[in-house]
Amino acid sequence: MYGKTIDQLIDALRVLPGVGVKSAQRMALQLLEKDRASAIKLSDAIQEAATKVGNCAQCRTLTEHDLCDICSNPSRSDAQLCVVESPADLFAIENAGGYRGKYFVLHGHLSPIDGIGPEQLGIDKLIERLQSKSVNELILATNLTVEGEATAHFIAEKAKSFGVQVSRIAYGVPMGGELEYVDGGTLNMALQSRKII
Repeated sequence: MYGKTIDQLIDALRVLPGVGVKSAQRMALQLLEKDRASAIKLSDAIQEAATKVGNCAQCRTLTEHDLCDICSNPSRSDAQLCVVESPADLFAIENAGGYRGKYFVLHGHLSPIDGIGPEQLGIDKLIERLQSKSVNELILATNLTVEGEATAHFIAEKAKSFGVQVSRIAYGVPMGGELEYVDGGTLNMALQSRKII
């Protein structure tokens, strides 16, 4: 519609989550009409990240080095290992600021219908870490979906066979939330995962 080059840019922008045709058009036109310097800076940053960023050899998150900053930090505890589905989940926990252990990133969840089994999630590498006996507690922080729960259950069974304590992150009513506005499923889960005070 706009010409081959502009149409290619619009199609390229559509790979971003939540970006449809109209949003991609607006972004492309903004970059080309009003902010070419930022367009070049964005292009350079994407190209550099795509060529330099890989996975941490230990936890599998995204990093430019063999080991990420968390895995190479001696003040982080090897005794606690938090399993998450994605680097975005790791960043969310880190931004919360209370966790001082290490991580293992699955890059997905078990989904046999999509051909995603334990091999695709690197669970063999997770088991190697558990066999090293340095991990005392495995914290399962997979998403609260059918696939996330199945993944957590599968990993919990494997971890228990190595004598590792397994815990699951709590879920339920958010801080500052009012009960009358919480959906029934969330409220039910909060009641089931209550703790004694």
